Amino acid sequence: TTAAALERFTVNFTITNLPYNSDLENPDSARFRATRRVMNMMLDRLLKDSSIGSVFHECETTDFRPGSDRDQTRVDAVCTYSKEPWAAPLDRVGLYHQVSNKTRGITQLGPYSLDKDSLYVNG
Repeated sequence: TTAAALERFTVNFTITNLPYNSDLENPDSARFRATRRVMNMMLDRLLKDSSIGSVFHECETTDFRPGSDRDQTRVDAVCTYSKEPWAAPLDRVGLYHQVSNKTRGITQLGPYSLDKDSLYVNG
């Protein structure tokens, strides 16, 4: 048997209680690395407990950007899953609704507050 291809999708959202600063621009800064590690862990936990859990691989936070005000930080992540022949195709709309439900209507991810209108799954 051959290994299933890894497919990617993006997840984007805005955190309203994480002030953006220049440390989050620098992938080598301690703050960037620590925040990325926490984001990756929370996204992984969220998606492993979803309908794609059996084929989900991981999420990697790729970027932090300023939000609409200085208390907000926009988060970009690339997530991967195995495209298994037996698995249903990725249902981005369904996944969006599951993430919405698991984040209290897109308001909470762990200690972070989310902008309820900011979640995008694959853009």
